[in-house]
Amino acid sequence: MPLYFYPAWFFAGAFLTNSIPHLAQGLSGNRFQTPFASPPGVGESSALLNMIWGFANFAASGALLHACFPSKLPPPWGLCFVALAGALAMGLRLSMHFSKVRNAPPHP
Repeated sequence: MPLYFYPAWFFAGAFLTNSIPHLAQGLSGNRFQTPFASPPGVGESSALLNMIWGFANFAASGALLHACFPSKLPPPWGLCFVALAGALAMGLRLSMHFSKVRNAPPHP
């Protein structure tokens, strides 16, 4: 198995994890932070933009997994652990960022 499969699966896990809050907030009709808000990552974007951003992250994870899926099923445990590590890394980063942003005083 090529070595580039491992970073691809890591980022697939990260993109998949990042899609969850944006899709959930978008489906709920809530405003939520995106990189396109002002200021980026702090201001809130519309539910529609969150749906688009969440779906783009979901599609990116699917594209990475499709392009780098091993020929045998189930995938090797190493790839699964790398994807979980990517998901955990993104989850920890997002939880720290959003807890700071959501608990800060509102921006003008």
